[in-house]
Amino acid sequence: MNEYESEPVPGLPENLPDGEYIIWQGQPEWGALARRVFHVRGVCAYFAILLAWYVWSTRSGTAAGGDLLATIAWPLALGTVSLAMLLLLAWAFARATLYTITNRRIVLRFGVALPMMINLPLSRIESADLAEYGDHGDIALTVAPGERISYIALWPHARPWHVSKVKPSLRGLPNARLAARLLADAVAHTGDTVTVTPRPSRAASRPAGQVVGTRPLATS
Repeated sequence: MNEYESEPVPGLPENLPDGEYIIWQGQPEWGALARRVFHVRGVCAYFAILLAWYVWSTRSGTAAGGDLLATIAWPLALGTVSLAMLLLLAWAFARATLYTITNRRIVLRFGVALPMMINLPLSRIESADLAEYGDHGDIALTVAPGERISYIALWPHARPWHVSKVKPSLRGLPNARLAARLLADAVAHTGDTVTVTPRPSRAASRPAGQVVGTRPLATS
């Protein structure tokens, strides 16, 4: 049974109250989580170097070809299993995560073994940082003082290395710029403003020098 089948609204703990509606929902791209959360590229590089060292050290000795294969078999198997586990974790984390922006709050639903939900009222969002990495991006939220959030409980949906002042983050979004604009719009509609500041990234496919402006949402 899917642990989220009992949700009255996907990604939300209960039906929305009168006057509240969903503006945007999205999930992380599992490949982005694999690269930036579970660092599969670094793990690949590590095992490639380890394998190359084993090959070099064995061939420089007196081992026969059969001994060479036997020597590299276990690091090759270990690397393959490790990468497979990391990719599986990235897929599971992405599948279990759903980010929701309504006209009143941001809801982060996540957790593979232990499902969790965090509600962040828009009135408590001071600013947001948009970081784009090629075809995906992260939105890190700065919440007002007084909000107690555990970095460990929130991981990986937090800006890395910001442990003392935890910044909840929408990570690995394939449409991060759109989500950031809609977030700014939603906050503006409440009468407040939030500045969405692009963070420069060496991996960005285009310069992130434009601040996403705040403007009121259109009402029907």
